[in-house]
Amino acid sequence: MIKFLDLQRITQKYGEEIHEAITRVVDSGYYLQGAENKRFETDYAAYIGSRYCVGCGNGLDALIWIYRAYIEMGVMQPGDEVIVPANTFIASILALTENGLVPVLAEPRYDTLELDDSKLEALITPKTRSILLVHLYGRCAYTEEIGRLCQEHNLKLVEDNAQSHGCRYTDGRRTGSLGDAAGHSFYPGKNLGALGDAGAVTCNDKELADTIRALANYGSQQKYIFKYTGRNSRMDETQAAVLEVKLHHLDEDNDARRAIARIYYEGISNPLVTFPDYLKDEQNVYHIFPVFCEHRDELQEYLKEQGIQTLIHYPIPPHKQECYSQWNSLSLPVTEKIHRQELSLPISPVMTPDEAREVVKALNTFKLKSN
Repeated sequence: MIKFLDLQRITQKYGEEIHEAITRVVDSGYYLQGAENKRFETDYAAYIGSRYCVGCGNGLDALIWIYRAYIEMGVMQPGDEVIVPANTFIASILALTENGLVPVLAEPRYDTLELDDSKLEALITPKTRSILLVHLYGRCAYTEEIGRLCQEHNLKLVEDNAQSHGCRYTDGRRTGSLGDAAGHSFYPGKNLGALGDAGAVTCNDKELADTIRALANYGSQQKYIFKYTGRNSRMDETQAAVLEVKLHHLDEDNDARRAIARIYYEGISNPLVTFPDYLKDEQNVYHIFPVFCEHRDELQEYLKEQGIQTLIHYPIPPHKQECYSQWNSLSLPVTEKIHRQELSLPISPVMTPDEAREVVKALNTFKLKSN
């Protein structure tokens, strides 16, 4: 069986360093808001290229706190609109509705899977306050046109960098430093993954960073004094210590993912299977390697029979989910096509070239049963 993602092997790869880091935390007797958080926040901010990093409980909270902080700062208010990709994972949209903001669902391009910047200006209204840019699948979604629109219309550019740790734009800047603020997820399956839930916000705005830190700490900037009605959303010391270990190997791990991706791009030749456009190495960290097939479910079953585990990202788009029933009648054909055809192949920093070639061989032998 070729697993979609072998978390045991990934953890074992740096097992000794991780064990030492966890032991250090246990022996310290200090488990929250201590030296490990400070060290990781400092080093991750430097890695991303931002002045500030604020750790929090998870990636969804990171996005929630960004928009909540902007509301507390008077930059936005409930009822304001935020343009967001329609094909994103639902967390991007949950962060908006949690704050009473109005998501404006924008279609992606089928060949890139990212926001179609040629269609964004038509969506901007007097109530638009932000574009939420999602670097989906590990691909850099930023374009000069998106930057221009934000500047021209005075919109906050917020990045959802949950899937793109270490990715770069063409000028060398890393995703997570391209806009006004960015939310990061360190869910175990991410390119930079913890041993549980964890997240962070990066930005260059001290007021924003301070507000987010308070909101995630019950709303408190000073012990027992509460400026905001916040929540408890803090990264614990164990997760910070583990992330610090893995951060130092992140570029190496991303290169390993790119090596697997090259085998896929060069080897897969089945006319029933297509890919998104190829990006230069720096612009894609291959959190997910998506392929597209009109007979996706049949292909997934065939690969399962060959001992290859795959996943779908994602089977139902947000606007067709029961929780957002007000959008169920919307027609977003590009988004719906992507969700209907997408299949994610195994890819990870511990996957071997031979395993990747097995996947290629299986894909190339897939035929429709009707034929």
